[in-house]
Amino acid sequence: MGIYAGKKAVVTGGTHGIGLAVVRRLLDGGAEVLLTGRDEANHAAARDELSGRAAHVLRSDAADMADIDALGTAVAERLGSVDFVFVNVGHARMQPIGEVTEEAYDRMFAVKAKGAFFTTQRLVPLVNRGGSFVFTTAVLDGFGFGGTSVATGTVAAVRGFASAFASEFLPLGIRVNALSPGFTQTPSMGIVFDSPADKAANQGIGEELTPMSRHADPDEIAKAALFLGFDATFSTGIVLNAHGGLATVAG
Repeated sequence: MGIYAGKKAVVTGGTHGIGLAVVRRLLDGGAEVLLTGRDEANHAAARDELSGRAAHVLRSDAADMADIDALGTAVAERLGSVDFVFVNVGHARMQPIGEVTEEAYDRMFAVKAKGAFFTTQRLVPLVNRGGSFVFTTAVLDGFGFGGTSVATGTVAAVRGFASAFASEFLPLGIRVNALSPGFTQTPSMGIVFDSPADKAANQGIGEELTPMSRHADPDEIAKAALFLGFDATFSTGIVLNAHGGLATVAG
């Protein structure tokens, strides 16, 4: 019997990176998982990798209200009720304020903030008493970098949602916490880059800024998410930093 045997979970943004690392750990522990992703290639790769396991892979855009409603319907039909929801979607661009367009601004807030809010609204009736939500924010929620004003605003909004939901869901017996990762070695690295050179430059910046002088492995962040989700049973309304000392430790 695995440590998550009999548990049911939803992981949004679960087809790559941190989300997929969480899905793998849940499945290895015996849970049944419904995971979402928007990108066609990531969706197909996750479906192939997880074929034959207790996983349900759903194409879904976190910014689309119809997709959010369809997600709730799929969760109800395939899982019935759930014990853990990992809200882990985002869309970020590195842009100085003078280069930010209304379209870019709206897309970042639609995916990260609107998506997190309405996904929670749709799924909370399906979460069992004793269950939990964990929201992915980012080190940006408390430590701003130049050129990240909009992305910083989106994760700060999610951090605020998690705090308010923690209070609102107390009568339901549902815990709500947030996870704040730093630079993490995922395929997208949490950012939409305009070129491979920009991505490579960001890699170097992350290693230079992080006191531990490296990026996190996605599985390291997954462990922190699952600690909040299942083990931290007397914790709600907190933000767990998983950023290698960035913004808290002198390097």
